[in-house]
Amino acid sequence: MKIDRRDFLFSLVGTATLSVLSTSARASSLLDSAVAGRLASDPRRPQFHLLPAANWMNDPNGPIYFRGKYHMFYQYNPNGAFWGDMHWDHAVSADMVHWKHLGVALAPTPGGPDADGCFSGTAVVQDGQVIFLYTGVRSVAEAQATIKDGAHSLLETQCLATSNDPELKTWTKLPAPVIAAPPLGIAVTGFRDPSPWRQGDWWYMTIGSGIEGKGGAVLLYKSKNLRHWEFMHILAQREGSIAAVPEHQDAREVWECPEFFALGDKHVLIYSTSGKSYWMAGTLEPHAMSFHAETAGVLDYGSFYAPKTQLDKAEIRILWGWIPETRKIEEYKAAGWAGLMSLPRVLTMGGDGRLRIGVAPEMNQLRKPEQALDVTADDEKNQHQIDGLRIEQYSGEIMCAARRDAHPYELSLRGAGVDAEIWLTVKYDPLHPGQVSIDGTQLPVSLDEKADLELHLYIDGSVIELFVNKQAACTKRVYCPGNSAHDLRLQWAGKTSSIVNLSVWNMAPISADRLTN
Repeated sequence: MKIDRRDFLFSLVGTATLSVLSTSARASSLLDSAVAGRLASDPRRPQFHLLPAANWMNDPNGPIYFRGKYHMFYQYNPNGAFWGDMHWDHAVSADMVHWKHLGVALAPTPGGPDADGCFSGTAVVQDGQVIFLYTGVRSVAEAQATIKDGAHSLLETQCLATSNDPELKTWTKLPAPVIAAPPLGIAVTGFRDPSPWRQGDWWYMTIGSGIEGKGGAVLLYKSKNLRHWEFMHILAQREGSIAAVPEHQDAREVWECPEFFALGDKHVLIYSTSGKSYWMAGTLEPHAMSFHAETAGVLDYGSFYAPKTQLDKAEIRILWGWIPETRKIEEYKAAGWAGLMSLPRVLTMGGDGRLRIGVAPEMNQLRKPEQALDVTADDEKNQHQIDGLRIEQYSGEIMCAARRDAHPYELSLRGAGVDAEIWLTVKYDPLHPGQVSIDGTQLPVSLDEKADLELHLYIDGSVIELFVNKQAACTKRVYCPGNSAHDLRLQWAGKTSSIVNLSVWNMAPISADRLTN
């Protein structure tokens, strides 16, 4: 699904924004017993992913570990399961798995720089105080706009809010933007999603942008105090880039939600454009603050966008991403919820200078008793065992390792009935040892000659998150028919002697009613 925020923005102009008071009142009255019951019984609604009790969510914003708790903020519409009227909603967790909703943290201020929406941004700590840097949006004259299509004119500015609340529930905004306009002399096609970090005596910050006639770009700023910013230069851009971006450039392309951080002995830049999220890794020249990309790739080949990272309590780099809907808007509006947060993903740097992605081990606490294949020399017995493995009520985890020998094979996930629909198929062909096929999409992998193929899948309601040897990820949405959750089974095509191990776990929900507390 291609994500086009401009269309979202233009649909927003002219709609009424709500004060924090009206938002809170609306949220408190939203989940009456009938609505809550319908949401809780929806078999397509995930049970162990983070999502609000109802309505629309998109980008993760400002995830941060603060005073022993993980705080997640995210784009949220309090008025329904559709994009619009962007607020920052707030959830808190002790372990990145079980979440408690704390309500709206940021709401648009009528007449302010964010009057038409509080858009994506970052949370940082300065002198013990948590600070948001985020993009505010308001309608302006065309000459001032950073986004314009001939009918609408919108200005994106970078705003700041602070919190002295230990639970980060209450926030105070600066009345004026800290960056009120893009750099002079650059014709931008967008200007949003600030991401600051501390390095030495300075704060640096990336901002997502695009340059007319040249495509997506990431702008770099610096500041001593987070309030007064100086533009430095373009950190990265499509023109001359080694990035694995789409071959065909959109004239309005913006590299959204950029983030720049050290990982291992490299620096990594992540960003999103044209419905996909990408990464580049390389070296940073610290005096000139110039980035030299050496490797690049795709963060996720499926339904995954606008990722954001944080450091966990052990200072491990964790990646979060928005998993959007791929069904029709009429369907998710009727369902009463849309979008969810990915599972926490651990980022590491491989010895080859390429990114590695896996799921945080905190998720293991949800596992129920293991169902493991006892691999024998008898193919028929192995197949009989595989046929008996079950993922109950669309909620489970699969780990499979298989030799990359001379024989092709495939692993499918399907409904429990004989003629049930196939949800997903993973194929390996020894004629193409450097790739794995996921429902026909080719994911590149680079493995040692003797390395096994390792597949790791999480299935939750209508979402599957799949990882291949921590080198490639693919998130898929699958919407089951009917009003109840059934079981899923595995199917293996090929010689079972290729299987090294195969384990299945059913997963415990993180709340009693699918409403994520």
